[in-house]
Amino acid sequence: MYTVTMRLNTLRPGQLYACALIGLSVVSIGFFAAGVLRSGSFADWYLIWNLFLAWIPLLLAYLLVQQVRHQSWSSWPAIGLSLAWLLFLPNSFYMVSDFIHLHDIPRTHILFDSLMFSMFIITGLMLGNTSLYMVQTQLRRRISALYTGVLISGLLLLCSFAIYLGRELRWNSWDVLISPAGILFDVSERIIDPLAHPRAFSVTLMFFVFLTSLYWAVWIMIRALRSGRG
Repeated sequence: MYTVTMRLNTLRPGQLYACALIGLSVVSIGFFAAGVLRSGSFADWYLIWNLFLAWIPLLLAYLLVQQVRHQSWSSWPAIGLSLAWLLFLPNSFYMVSDFIHLHDIPRTHILFDSLMFSMFIITGLMLGNTSLYMVQTQLRRRISALYTGVLISGLLLLCSFAIYLGRELRWNSWDVLISPAGILFDVSERIIDPLAHPRAFSVTLMFFVFLTSLYWAVWIMIRALRSGRG
């Protein structure tokens, strides 16, 4: 334990935080493994798949940050990474909707299962918020704080609508490439005739308030901690 602590102390803050995120993911998978041993069922396997998808935008954000530090954001590699990041970003926040599966099957240990779901979902939210924070930090160096805030809020609104598309209409991120016409039809139908699809707006608004409140609380907390550190 002492050796592990000494090695952790040699890591930079970013590396240490990455280790923490990996640790949360390992603990989440550990909860899943314990649940399988307890019940003998792999019914909740999708949690691991969704956690894997939640890691993708963070990795893309890291690559994007490295790219824009050396080249203009208008370069083709940076544009490509930005689009890929935006495409997969909702997957991190989507996990919060997995709570709906708690009643899919009979559960004899609802407390354990609730903790397992919470572990996965909290990890996913941290991955998503970290990814968004990394991109926002780079945006703040290029545009004003006001424009950055508006842009980030707009991205969270898009993520909220994407959660609706994924949860209610069962669209996936890669369907933008596989079936763009189908997604475009569903999206345009709800924009053209919003009164016929009230759930699209209520669900989107619900997630937007949740995600925005959580993210800006995290942002303010980080700024306060940095200010206090002096």
